[in-house]
Amino acid sequence: MHASGKLLPVEVKSTTKPRLADCVYLRTFRTEYGAKARAGLLLHTGSTLEWLAPDVLAAPWWRVL
Repeated sequence: MHASGKLLPVEVKSTTKPRLADCVYLRTFRTEYGAKARAGLLLHTGSTLEWLAPDVLAAPWWRVL
């Protein structure tokens, strides 16, 4: 649970180039939990930090840890 009381959906993928298709389960989670969930975080092995969708941020795992 996030400090704001909202859920933080996180998924890890072993790809260097995350795509929109990689965030299907994060978006499904957000749909199911609605306002209880924050934007999803997709951790990957690449080097780019980018929004794959308005509700999913893709970030290299090593930049987060």
